[in-house]
Formats: sequence, C-alpha cells, structure tokens
Amino acid sequence: MSRLKRTLFLQALLQPLTAIVLGLLVGAVLIAAIGGSVTETYAEMWKGAFGNSFFAASTLARATPIILIGLGVSLAFRAGVFNLGAEGQMILGALSAALVALHVPGPAALKLLLALLSGMLVGGLWSAFAGWLDTRFRMNLLITTLLFNYIAVLFAGFMVSFPFKEKGGSGGAQTAMIASDVWLPKLLPGSTLHVGFAVALAAAIALALFLRYTVKGYEIRMLGSNPLFAAYGGVRRGRVMLLSMITSGAFAGLAGTFEVLGTQYRYIDNMLSSPGFAWSGIMAALIAGSNPVGTAITAVLLAALQTGGMGVERNTEIPLEISNIIQAALILFVSAKITFTFIRRRKARDADGNAV
Repeated sequence: MSRLKRTLFLQALLQPLTAIVLGLLVGAVLIAAIGGSVTETYAEMWKGAFGNSFFAASTLARATPIILIGLGVSLAFRAGVFNLGAEGQMILGALSAALVALHVPGPAALKLLLALLSGMLVGGLWSAFAGWLDTRFRMNLLITTLLFNYIAVLFAGFMVSFPFKEKGGSGGAQTAMIASDVWLPKLLPGSTLHVGFAVALAAAIALALFLRYTVKGYEIRMLGSNPLFAAYGGVRRGRVMLLSMITSGAFAGLAGTFEVLGTQYRYIDNMLSSPGFAWSGIMAALIAGSNPVGTAITAVLLAALQTGGMGVERNTEIPLEISNIIQAALILFVSAKITFTFIRRRKARDADGNAV
C-alpha cells in the first residue's frame, strides 16, 4: 500500500473514531453525573454489541441498512446534493421488493433477483423525481426530499393496510410472509446476519474506487467541491445531479430490500421508520465527511451504540437513552464542524473579494 493510500485510509478511519470517542466522553460525564459506573456501563455496552457471536451478528445486521443508506447519502453529498429522502426511498424500495417476491411467478432465484432490482429501481426513481423537480422547476431539493418521506411512509402504510394486507393474518398492517426459498442466505447460520452485509462492504469499496479513479467520479467530486469550476470545465450539473440522485436512491432502496428479504421476510408498516435507519445513515455520512469507507466504519460504530445500549439497559441501572444522548452529541460535533468550515470558507471568499 502506497503512502497516499495509507494516508487516505487512516483519514477515513480517524475522523469517525474521533467523533465516537468525543461522544463517549460526553456519555461518560452524564453516566458519572447520575452515579453510574462509567467502566461498567461501557463494558456492558461492548458486551451487548460484540460480547459473543450472536450479539456481534446482530450489530452487523443492524449496520447493513445504515451502511447502504450512508453510502447513498455520501454520494449525493459529494455531488453537492442534499438528499434527505433516504427514508422514503428505502420504504418504497422495500415495499416493491416484497410485492415482487410475493406475486411475480417464476423460480426462486429469478424472484430474488427481480425483487432486488425492483427495490433499487423504485428507490432510485423516487429519488430521481425529486432531482427532476430541482432541474426543471428549481424546487429546493432539501425540502422536496424531506417531504417525499411523508408521502412514501403514508402510501406504504395504506398499501399494507388495505390492498396488500395479509389475508387471515394477525390483523397487523403487513404483507404475507415471503417464501423461504426467496430469503437471502445467512452468513452465520442461526443469526440475523445475511449476505447483505458483505454486499454493503463491497459497495463501500466500489464507491470509493469509483469516486477516486473514474471520470464520472471526478465530475461528481468537482461539482460538490467547486460547482463554478465544474461548470467552466464542462460538467453538466443537471445530468450529474440526476445520476447522483438515482444512485443514492438505489442504495436506499437496496437497504430496504435487504431488510425485507434478509430480516423480516415481509413488509411491515413502520418496520423501517421506527429503528431510524435513514437518519443513522445520514449521520454516518456526515461524521465520516462523506468518505465511503469511513461511512461504513461509522455505520458499524453507530449500530454498536444502538445494540450495546440495549445491553446496558438490561444489565445496569443506566437507561437505554444513554446511547441516544451519545448520538445526539455526535450530531452536535458534526454540526459544529460544518458550521466552522462554512464560516472559514466564507471569510476566505470575503478576503479574496476585498483583495480584488
């Protein structure tokens, strides 16, 4: 490995680890303030996340959709696009995959492939629609993607409450169970960890290579870092932005598809909203500075905080909310970093303008 590659890898690893350490320090202060043992609490958090193969598999399974959503969001951010619609894109992709797996005839392998493609396609198109509204009508992408989440959540809830509700089931808003031969294979038998985790890791590496070594990746990075220079160099913003939005939505749709085919084996109303996968993925991308490898690492750390927090609540007097407080501290650190970067760049622009 060359020195440059080593430096880039260490940067991808150092930034999320630093943020996590700062968050843990905030958590330590609060644990001590309520009279708890910091070492005992964090020991139980580690055990709850990685204490044995079952807990480790649960953590990595929870990290899988966070990684994929984080990768999609990081790609959009690198292109200077604020895609906050990952939740809706994930939900519609998951619903589409479930319906394809249930109702499309054919052998199991074909149904599995079509379900995966359907989830990615629907997530990508839902994201691209918001991008088209931006390019065609200059509608604020941050607002449209955020509001599209509500449309997707309510639409999916209606579909599984009425036309596609399980017949003769428990009465909940959910589809029927998908046949077991269409389920994703498990990486560890008897656990919730499926091949989607390996796919997510491979996608992180592939996205990092794409952004660094391809012409289109260079255009995406240039558009996000210096849109005026990108336009001067012939980069067409609308085309690159739409490509980024489609790909970002496809990642989110794949995240929802993996939850349907690898974990729940049906679509259940609010199964993707309640765990907060989308916002955890956005947080992972922000903490890692939109670095794909760093995003994957951060996603695993965030999943460990969430599953480890459950272990803390089971075995200590410290409530589960301690993990939420640590994550909130991470958001504050990231927000402060973004704000300081913005202020520094604005001062630099003002100084250049005064010099001229």
